[in-house]
Amino acid sequence: MKILVLANSDLASNYALNLLLPALQGHRVTLLLSSAVGGTATRPEPLQQLKFFEQQLFNELLFPLLDRAGARRFRSFAGLRPWLAADPGIENAINSGESVAGLAAEPPDLILSIRYGGILREHVIAIPRHGVINLHSGRLPRYRGVMASFWAMLAGEKELGTTLHTIDDSSIDTGRVIATTSTALSADRSYLWNVLNLYPAGIQCMLDAVAALAAGNPLQTRPQGEAGRYFTFPTEEELQAFFAAGHRLYDPAETIDLARKYYLGESEDLS
Repeated sequence: MKILVLANSDLASNYALNLLLPALQGHRVTLLLSSAVGGTATRPEPLQQLKFFEQQLFNELLFPLLDRAGARRFRSFAGLRPWLAADPGIENAINSGESVAGLAAEPPDLILSIRYGGILREHVIAIPRHGVINLHSGRLPRYRGVMASFWAMLAGEKELGTTLHTIDDSSIDTGRVIATTSTALSADRSYLWNVLNLYPAGIQCMLDAVAALAAGNPLQTRPQGEAGRYFTFPTEEELQAFFAAGHRLYDPAETIDLARKYYLGESEDLS
């Protein structure tokens, strides 16, 4: 199949792509990345610090070192090229006329979305014959929107999860559920670590769905139901409640360990 993968230029997307793309060999895969999630409004200082660990530290410092050092178990976005039909591209306007025309000229059979920063509109969703599948890093419909794991941790959940679902229209996180995963919350670990820890199981669900479609089997889905809430980025007050509960957004020591695993290839996973 021709598969278009949409992802974001952040650490969690990169980790997910390192798990996903090697297993998609045999398909013609292209990759488009968004450079951000959400609008341009200034966010509270803790979220700006989190952005440094999620994006700038790896994109600007570690990934150039990886590219100079050669192939590793985990690769930069540029280092993913051997598993792709073309160089990764940046696309922050997926619904623009130019972008839609490009997709329609050589339509993918399937679009896979992981943390992509834009909302797909109907004229994009209609292009792939197998539709669009999104991996949401939260339980649906309970935690729609951004930073689902943050809101689950703040609510006192003992388990976090992912939801693999279809994107059927331009509403957010409302599509039919294909599969879900559940992972025990590691309360002594940071939000960022817990998010990364969701992706091995979540990506396997995505690979199972791709394999079913490639074999000519329809996906078994179910509607979400009406319960749930859409979450946006937390306010300063909500962040302080998160910290008061003993949680952390990130941990520098965890980040150093993660960078070491990326650079040295010490482990098949990041735990």
